[in-house]
Amino acid sequence: MKIGILGESSLAKSLGKKLIDAGVQVVFGVRPDFDTEEIEWKMMNRVYHRICPYESAIIQSDFVLICAENGYLPEIWVALKNTDTEDKIIIDCTNAGFEKKLRTSNTQLIKKAAPKAFTFKAFNNLGLDYPKNDTFGVIKETYFCGEDVPERLRVKRLIELAGFNAIDAGEMSNATLLEAFYHLRTKISWNQNEAQNYHFKLVSI
Repeated sequence: MKIGILGESSLAKSLGKKLIDAGVQVVFGVRPDFDTEEIEWKMMNRVYHRICPYESAIIQSDFVLICAENGYLPEIWVALKNTDTEDKIIIDCTNAGFEKKLRTSNTQLIKKAAPKAFTFKAFNNLGLDYPKNDTFGVIKETYFCGEDVPERLRVKRLIELAGFNAIDAGEMSNATLLEAFYHLRTKISWNQNEAQNYHFKLVSI
């Protein structure tokens, strides 16, 4: 199993490190103008030699995790269209923009760019700035949704390898609900006027 993580976010680095520590092969896909001389990325590349263009990371990987800022997603759509993604598992870890309502889900755009891949949503509740928004390490779970196929179990196992409790949120149509969930906790954090973040935790009664 080889994981490709597309994006230059804090979440991309964090998930990559967690999976590498779990013994998984990881390759990072970054945009052409990205500065890999930034100290953390430079060290990671020196140790693992795993930083390459988006398309190369997609080609090499069985799983593709998309952890990029929304402004760079069009470049990733092009990379997905230009490569053979049949039978690959693509996990959307992003959140579409939100003003008065959610825009088109990023997950829907991924499905259009890679129609032959198995598409899932996961890790988006963490946010692209994770773990900076979780300095005390309190987030222990992530929610995932996607197609009802055997690959679903592989996604669950990957989430657990990364160190999170995997909570099944059902079909891909629920991807927008997971994005709304993220935006709600962001609004709560903003409205509290405090220099801290708020997160939800699922409780079974």
